[in-house]
Amino acid sequence: MEKKPTTAKEYFTSSPQERAFLVGTELRDSHPLLPVEDSLEELARLADTAGIDVVGQAIQRFNKPNSATYIGPGKVEEVKILVEEFEAGVIIFDDELSPRHQRELEAAFGENVKVLDRTALILDIFAQHAQTREGKLQVELAQLEYRLPRLTRMWTHLARQAGGRAGGATGGVGLRGPGETQLEVDRREINRRISQIKVELESVRAHRERHRSKRQQTELKVVAIVGYTNAGKSTLLNTLSGITPDSPSAVLAADQLFATLDPTTRRIVMPGGREVLFTDTVGFIQKLPAQIVAAFRATLEEIADADMLLHVVDMTHPNALEQIEAVEDTLAELEADHLPMVVALNKVDMLTDPEAIRQQLDLDVPSALVSAKSGRGVDELLILIEATMVGLLEPIEIHLPYQRGDLLSLLHERGQVDQEKHTESGIHVFGRVPARMVPIFEPYRAT
Repeated sequence: MEKKPTTAKEYFTSSPQERAFLVGTELRDSHPLLPVEDSLEELARLADTAGIDVVGQAIQRFNKPNSATYIGPGKVEEVKILVEEFEAGVIIFDDELSPRHQRELEAAFGENVKVLDRTALILDIFAQHAQTREGKLQVELAQLEYRLPRLTRMWTHLARQAGGRAGGATGGVGLRGPGETQLEVDRREINRRISQIKVELESVRAHRERHRSKRQQTELKVVAIVGYTNAGKSTLLNTLSGITPDSPSAVLAADQLFATLDPTTRRIVMPGGREVLFTDTVGFIQKLPAQIVAAFRATLEEIADADMLLHVVDMTHPNALEQIEAVEDTLAELEADHLPMVVALNKVDMLTDPEAIRQQLDLDVPSALVSAKSGRGVDELLILIEATMVGLLEPIEIHLPYQRGDLLSLLHERGQVDQEKHTESGIHVFGRVPARMVPIFEPYRAT
């Protein structure tokens, strides 16, 4: 009996070396974040990450998409000829296709050619790279919600097997009622699985919230590492932690898009001796699918709940400025754009004049030139982060009795002591503490 595919990648890459043809579009008089040529180059990297070989591409600029096939009829015929010439089995569009567009294009290109869009490709990459139970649930939810409105008979085996893999569904569709089509049964089964995943994710979210509340009680500052995918976030976290890439506890740092999805937190000792938590997060990308943002919202809440952001930028990339803008747009969507930020301009070891590029980027927040791989500039980055944190502390003047040495130790550990004066009745202290800690010292405020 022939083994049926169980993932989108297996479905779209039925042969060992699947060949893909890319299609990019650009609306005239529009102002996209990236030119269509650069966006297609990024799409090719996504395809490579998914294990698909890109053999050609086509571009169409239009005033508005065709209502039926997205690209015009003439371009459909042109792509059809090129796909046959290059012997491609998959056509990947750089924009998200509506269910109607996908159906019409599949009919136009024939049953031997699969039609895929950017969103489905990214979802498949996420499915390959998710490691934790939460990550796998989030990806499955995003995939099912994407597939549901596009459901046709070609997807039914995927929908049923997706439920079976997750362990909470029956793995099959059960008996049909009178007059009920297979498509209706599959649609109901997917909706049931979506509801089940949401319940499971709510349980995970509640556990994460309890963990977050417990962490906040320790008063450790949290720095969320954000950035465009493949900017070097995981490599930087490994370097900050003093962990070598071959260590079992190292965060995966690969030269590919979305190498890591699940958040990782490390405790780092800052130059001043204070401990700070650094959390790595999923990388951003232009045209990040709405399904991903929605499904990963609980994970991305780690960003909004941080005390400050460390934005890692690949300053060697020709579209570094546009990548910065894409990250800022996503932070605004997550309502995290108000947080204080420090920028790590990464990969300076690959540049002859990094300072010139820093001036071209014209950043309005503090920045440091670093190489996450070699460790160059990392000490200066930590000093910059610590200095920024000091600016977030509340100034206090208190008089502590000598028997409250525990509070003095807490102030040294979680805040900053600027001056101490020993008197007959106790210790007079000028310092700074996180806003949440001010009530602890309020009874000892100097008058």
